[in-house]
Amino acid sequence: MIIVEDYEAIRRAYYLEKKSIRQIAREQHHSRSTIRKAIQHVRPQPYLRTRPKPAPIFGSRFQERVDELLTNNRTLPAKQQYTAHKIYETLIAEGYQGSESHLRRYVTKWKKEHKPPDVFLPLDFEPGQDAQCDWGEAVAIVGGVRQVVQVFVLRLCYSRRTFVMCFPTQRQESFLFGHVQAFKHFGGVPARISYDNLATAVKLAMEKKGKERKRIENRIFVTFRSHYLFESHFCTPRAGWEKGQVEHGVLCRHLTPCRASVRVKNRCFRTTEGASEPCESGVSSSITSTIFPLNS
Repeated sequence: MIIVEDYEAIRRAYYLEKKSIRQIAREQHHSRSTIRKAIQHVRPQPYLRTRPKPAPIFGSRFQERVDELLTNNRTLPAKQQYTAHKIYETLIAEGYQGSESHLRRYVTKWKKEHKPPDVFLPLDFEPGQDAQCDWGEAVAIVGGVRQVVQVFVLRLCYSRRTFVMCFPTQRQESFLFGHVQAFKHFGGVPARISYDNLATAVKLAMEKKGKERKRIENRIFVTFRSHYLFESHFCTPRAGWEKGQVEHGVLCRHLTPCRASVRVKNRCFRTTEGASEPCESGVSSSITSTIFPLNS
């Protein structure tokens, strides 16, 4: 069997040493067809059947029966659906004499071919209707001291205007204060704000029955939301695409009262009071910034 090292030796002889296919076949003891395959491909190619493997026992009769049972699964409750073993028992009762392993391979192949694709709908927003909120993390040099800061980001979905503020922690007082300053900056409150399942706003608790988890919202957050009268929407766990705008918007720049360099995920911004400019290695941003003392 020809291996990767053999392919390398053949390709070196042909491309670098300029040897003919006949000479390589004579020296390395491979057929000319093998030499041609090695010249065309960097590594051995997997074997592909030119025609389907015959299955005289399984046949079209039982194959059609399996297709029928698997199709019926879509309309049956989960506990009543046909598993591969249950299909095997059904076929045995109908005269099937083949192996269960062959049937299982066919069922696996059928399910892969008939698996519905994941569907994603484009999100469309009305002005002032939706916003997305998230936390990020950055490394800032403030007063000559390198420190990690927590970046609060609130982004309006329609206009894509983004408010950014840095805090020393992600505690609830920082979370709520960031909202207040964002509302002041935008001059209003969006009708709905989407969040991760942040501990400062909500916690996931297991239901006593079943494996479903329900959200228990933080009372202080509920009081805050009641005051500003916006609706909160919590995304599905591990489904960041539900608020992709703010996930992308965590790459940010902001203003600070003192001169500092802020680096966020390989983006470096040099900031001064009243101005902000990207460093040579930085990337400009359309994010609206605010002044907040990091060391206060």
